[in-house]
Amino acid sequence: MSTDHEEQIARFKEKLEAQHKFPGPYLFKFIVPSAKIAELKGKVLKGVSWIEKPSRNGRFVSLTAKVRVKSSDEVIQVYQKAKEVEGLMSL
Repeated sequence: MSTDHEEQIARFKEKLEAQHKFPGPYLFKFIVPSAKIAELKGKVLKGVSWIEKPSRNGRFVSLTAKVRVKSSDEVIQVYQKAKEVEGLMSL
């Protein structure tokens, strides 16, 4: 892992801890190509209830899940797993 990447994660963790109370609820929101919905759900937050909203043209889907997390590290792990899905955008 590069130093820049480690610094980005450290800054993100700092912001998470300043803006959220852990343990507690966290809202995950991703935009994925429609063909990648199952892949994202299979890799990230298995078994949670997702809210799906397709884009106007149907090529993409917004997926939102509110999940109780224990720590900022847990949030970061979710985003790192999600990065493996090609075409994913996280918000």
